[in-house]
Amino acid sequence: MSDRQVLISRRAFLVQGGGVMAAAVAASHGVSQAADGRPANMHFGFTSYQWGQDWDVPTTIANCTKAGVFGVELRTSLGYAHGVELELDAQRRHEVRKRFQDSPVTLVGLATSERFDWPESEKVKAAIEQSKAFAKLSHDLGSSGIRVFPNNYHKDIPAEQTIAQIARAVSEVGAFAADYGQQVRLEAHGPAGDLPSIRAIMDQVTQPNVRVKLNSEKRNTEGQGFEHQFNLVKDLLGGTLHLHELDKPDFPYQLQVNLLRKIGWNGWALLEASAKVPDRVQALIQQRELWDGLMARAS
Repeated sequence: MSDRQVLISRRAFLVQGGGVMAAAVAASHGVSQAADGRPANMHFGFTSYQWGQDWDVPTTIANCTKAGVFGVELRTSLGYAHGVELELDAQRRHEVRKRFQDSPVTLVGLATSERFDWPESEKVKAAIEQSKAFAKLSHDLGSSGIRVFPNNYHKDIPAEQTIAQIARAVSEVGAFAADYGQQVRLEAHGPAGDLPSIRAIMDQVTQPNVRVKLNSEKRNTEGQGFEHQFNLVKDLLGGTLHLHELDKPDFPYQLQVNLLRKIGWNGWALLEASAKVPDRVQALIQQRELWDGLMARAS
């Protein structure tokens, strides 16, 4: 079978539905499904936001292994020490891929800075092309998807126009990414990333491999409460979400875990931490232990 036939075959598989895509992502990471539809396990992982910004790839793998955290999302576009950026040539991409494959740590995805709200059409077009390139990079590295942003509303531009623009842009990226077996994870980030807006965007998205990435924000608890907002997007969730420090009292992490278990979500909950701590590896261990407690109490 030719490379092109392989890509077309992947795309045909993906377009059968978001649930199929989610199952494929889960299976690729060894997540099992209980007979009652609930996940036998949801995995705790790490995103190299601030705690990992000065860790190169070997150090990231070593530190996560020591902490018992076996999934990593690499933040791109900020010049981090891991060096995983679009400029990597084929040999270097292969080297990074092999490092993860030869370790107990899964490269879950890439967290890009690309956003689709720009008032300027040329910036939107550039963000689309960059996102496509990141989807190809993620494929080459053996990971399963990319994170992108909605991100803002703009003065004198109707919200409905921005929502439609974001939906068109992320659909175009999704169509390209599907050929590479990649999920496009639209994170609930920025003013245009509140969960009602995310739902409105996703209602216009045409690609089933474009999914929602929760961001565990306090604002998601406002109005009618977190469960109401969660229910707006529960049928659209992708293979990853972001957590912040689990010992902060401003977000109902136990409720989120309970709701995820209820819908049978199999995926990676990735810690995006920024607290100043004396020992980041030890702090990562402590956060993983807090996660283990949430899972033990899940109902």
